[in-house]
Amino acid sequence: MHPWLVLVIAAAFEIGWPLGFKIANEFPKWHWPAILFSLASMALSGYFLYLAQKSIPIGTAYAVWTGLGATGTVLIGIAFFHDPASFARLLCVFMIIAGVVGLKMVG
Repeated sequence: MHPWLVLVIAAAFEIGWPLGFKIANEFPKWHWPAILFSLASMALSGYFLYLAQKSIPIGTAYAVWTGLGATGTVLIGIAFFHDPASFARLLCVFMIIAGVVGLKMVG
């Protein structure tokens, strides 16, 4: 599997663990399944990051992993949990994505 695809998979699981914690807080009947989902997401995120770092420099992999994870989490918060979607917040998300793209282009 291509290392950049592996890194995107790692970032998707990185989004999973804060999402699981949010679900655990918002929906008490789903508390323990959501916590278990968070723990599984953490483990899988770390594992796929480990795999990606075999071919992608550690600094680039970590920045892309956290950047995509943060961006995805912000967008899920906006779309599903009524987090604020101000121009300033969206501009910051755009800058994170621009940094991720920049790292891919120069890496």
